Amino acid sequence: MVNNGGVSSPETPTVGKRAERRPRDMVMSLAVLLVPIALLLLFYRLVLDGDKPISVDPEPALQQARSAAVFPVSAPQGLGDDWHVQSATFKRESGGATLRLGYADPDGKPLQLIESSVATSTLIPAELGKDPEAVGSFRNGVRTWQRYDARAGEDALVLLEKGRTLIVVGPADAASLEHLAGALP
Repeated sequence: MVNNGGVSSPETPTVGKRAERRPRDMVMSLAVLLVPIALLLLFYRLVLDGDKPISVDPEPALQQARSAAVFPVSAPQGLGDDWHVQSATFKRESGGATLRLGYADPDGKPLQLIESSVATSTLIPAELGKDPEAVGSFRNGVRTWQRYDARAGEDALVLLEKGRTLIVVGPADAASLEHLAGALP
């Protein structure tokens, strides 16, 4: 302490060499944190297939729908390994029954195949929105599907048959909708 006529003044603290921080030190600290995170991310994506869509087995829902014998049940065939079933449910409702199979197309976009015996006057507005608009058709062999503008951002293909209605709906492109519809026997 310095004596200034009997008044004491506090010492001015000095910054030591260890207290100085350089940009290089900050970069090294970040690297210590980011390298393990990057390694974990690579492990998740490459080893554990973290980007791959989750697939489920549709067979229990298909068997349940077939055993109910409410309508003829069709399962897509020959879609390829890049198509993934993400959900499969069968439900009896008042006025009929509905089988729903949810797919992810090769681009990862969701599509849903709906097979139902519910009256079309009830089913189509419930699945495609209040005012679905028919905008064309798609011919697949002997079948002619009606193309609809469905809910916002979604398109649909609808096939009316005796005893059932088939709907393929989703935000995927027209080629994916037609590929899924064309895979139905």
